[in-house]
Amino acid sequence: MTIRTARPDRVQHFPPRMHCLKKLEAIVVEMQDLKNGVKGSEQKLNVTTIPHVIAGKDIIAWIANKMKTPTEEAHVFCTMLVAYGYIYPLQNHKKLVMCNDTSLYRFQTPYFWPTQKWVAEDSDYAIYLAKRNIRKKGMLEPYEQAHYNHLHKWLNHKWDFIVMQATEQYKAGKERKKPDRVVFDCQERAYWILNRPPRRTHSAIDCSPEHLFDPNTDEKISFDQYRRMNIFYQQAIMRSKVKSSVSLGALVKYITTYKTHDPFLAPCLPSNPWQTDNDSYWNLNTRRVEIPTKMRVERWSFSLFELLTDLRGRDDFKVFLKKEFSGENLAFWEAAEVLKWGTASSMPSKAETIFKTFLAPGAPRWINIDGRTMGLTVKGLDHPHRYVLEAAQTHVFLLMKKDTFFRYLKSPVYKDMQKKALNPEAHNFSPAQLEQNAQNRSLGIHPIILWKQEEEENAKAAAASAPIDVKAMMSKIDRK
Repeated sequence: MTIRTARPDRVQHFPPRMHCLKKLEAIVVEMQDLKNGVKGSEQKLNVTTIPHVIAGKDIIAWIANKMKTPTEEAHVFCTMLVAYGYIYPLQNHKKLVMCNDTSLYRFQTPYFWPTQKWVAEDSDYAIYLAKRNIRKKGMLEPYEQAHYNHLHKWLNHKWDFIVMQATEQYKAGKERKKPDRVVFDCQERAYWILNRPPRRTHSAIDCSPEHLFDPNTDEKISFDQYRRMNIFYQQAIMRSKVKSSVSLGALVKYITTYKTHDPFLAPCLPSNPWQTDNDSYWNLNTRRVEIPTKMRVERWSFSLFELLTDLRGRDDFKVFLKKEFSGENLAFWEAAEVLKWGTASSMPSKAETIFKTFLAPGAPRWINIDGRTMGLTVKGLDHPHRYVLEAAQTHVFLLMKKDTFFRYLKSPVYKDMQKKALNPEAHNFSPAQLEQNAQNRSLGIHPIILWKQEEEENAKAAAASAPIDVKAMMSKIDRK
């Protein structure tokens, strides 16, 4: 391997969990103590005698005795030492695990420890593979051959230099004694298996996205951060507390309410379409099905949020509000949702339309909100954004929740829907029928088609609610 004296300063490659690795290194150093450490001996590997070799069961026994832990926990800890590259196997190089038997291991030299902050670069790996290719006369492992071909294509502009470096290192290695040469080859192979693992394997060095800062340095907190922390803790102390019995009671009530509607706790009726390949469940629970199921209608009574989230429930709620002559609040809530999730370019026009329809003096569908909320909303409409109607929408939602929602649950509209709702019976398919369903699987409806259908329904509803031009209607009648 190429030994470099100056490491490149790349801040995004700081090694993580440095404090944990330091603790592991302290234990590894203690394990190598001549008096109280793990006893090593010379062992023959094929024909070569390798010095300072230790057995896996001896390492596990030493860890269990040192930390006063069961053998199972000591085994897991030793496997972690192998996974991080502090101990490497001499026989089975591909599996970086600790075996509780007479398998042979050695301690990795500190140069290859993860705390060394130099980066495992592709050029170094290419030199290692080229050197190994020369020694094995082209007989590399399949994953090594794949890496070799990729690096040959990627680093083609300096491949002659890589081959020259590999040849020089191979010649220098042949001058060493055979035990030293075998030990160094095992050390180098263990390092590269850790940093360039085979495909479909996980390396302990992999640690989420690359850091843009050094996680091992002490963070300096400014005066403004201290001030913000002080304000946060003061607000936390002043926040109203809830007894644990009350919170646990609310949790039990929530679980009891939603127990039969949880797909992990209750089966899907009539059957789970992912298991039986029968789409009856999806057909009965489409977004705007004419007659919903009883489970779906029952869910509407849990809260106003559940009712408005379900498009079929919202349509039923609109029918009730139309009979009550109080559909303005729900219409405003829907308009605010459209503004919140719409495109940025259409926000000014949508905000102006909502203001003229619901908030302006003498508006055709004027809503009743308090003066403070109205003032904040009207002031925010000077520079409209997605959440400019958040305060008014929350106010309207609470009004519907306190009054209209409970009247809807007691109304004939909801009770009639409960009577009409379907109660599908469970499908009991035999294994032969399930196999037949899988063979006769049909294509489902594409989401784009459903989206187009919904857009057409919204357009029809908007056209139906638009004011009628009497002059245009009279002119059509005259022409006829």
